[in-house]
Amino acid sequence: MAVSKNLFGLWGKLPANLKLRVERWWFERISSLETGTDFLFMDYGYANLDPQEKRLVLQARDEDHRYAIQLYHRVASLINWEGLAGLEVGCGHGGGASYILRYLKPKLLIALDLTANAIRFCNRHYSRHSLSFLCANAELLPFPDNSFDVVLNIESSLLYRNIERFFREVIRVLKPNGSFLYADYRRDHEVDRWYGQLKESGLQLLSEEDISANVAEALILDRERKQRLIDQYVPKLLHGTFRDFAGLKDGNDDEARLFRNGKKVYLRFVLRK
Repeated sequence: MAVSKNLFGLWGKLPANLKLRVERWWFERISSLETGTDFLFMDYGYANLDPQEKRLVLQARDEDHRYAIQLYHRVASLINWEGLAGLEVGCGHGGGASYILRYLKPKLLIALDLTANAIRFCNRHYSRHSLSFLCANAELLPFPDNSFDVVLNIESSLLYRNIERFFREVIRVLKPNGSFLYADYRRDHEVDRWYGQLKESGLQLLSEEDISANVAEALILDRERKQRLIDQYVPKLLHGTFRDFAGLKDGNDDEARLFRNGKKVYLRFVLRK
């Protein structure tokens, strides 16, 4: 335990570029685990807090991933995808892309991630003519200008080296009047800068929503399932690190507590080119 605490103390002193390399290494490590369809999502999830809100109807095979899917639904369902060409940047294990294709019915969906093991996982587990996966960099999208009607990015951008470059790439690959559906979180002291980066991007903000409380509740409600997956698939030596990645920290650094007390803020946006 003392070693673990010392490591986490050093983490806060590491340069940002070194942190990014370590985090990306962990994504590769996580994606190399053979978990079958138990581990299809990497996001924190979303829980409905309004008792009057209609419960999202899911197929039986999707119920285990309800909270993660509800986050995707909260962000992606704000537009009509039918007949559109879509791009998801930062797809992880592809659960969100699969949900969008099956429920929201785009004409075409390409999903990409920088993590090679994650893309290999997606190509093993999904086979649909209108859904494809690609290993690529969010800051250098390998597509011509004006390629997509919609770009989706959920809980991924906080790891990017240059988010301004990512926003420029989103604008470049979107068709005129195309939609950018975006959700992520930041520390409270980073939010103003985040808003500034969005404003300077040139994207038109159509709507935004603070969903911090919903994400906090999802972390609590989905805690037992995530811990069970860690116990089942992850070597015991790495349990602490994987718990941190899944938002299962204890004490004052618990992710749900940070979202509830405003130390972290989770926002979703609809923007237009």
